[in-house]
Amino acid sequence: MKDHATSSDQVIWRKSSRSGEQGECVEIGKTSTDARVRDTKLGQGSPVLQVSWSDLASLTRSVSR
Repeated sequence: MKDHATSSDQVIWRKSSRSGEQGECVEIGKTSTDARVRDTKLGQGSPVLQVSWSDLASLTRSVSR
């Protein structure tokens, strides 16, 4: 995973290294209290889904099946 921080909202975004340079994946952001999900290709302009860490873990388990 590659990390990069955005200064405006204190979210540290991670993109899978397996996504390559095409940008067709989602990024996971972390804050001190929750997780965020956004579309990589839209970057800063992407809508952001804010979820709890437990909800993100459930989502990850569901889509990996």
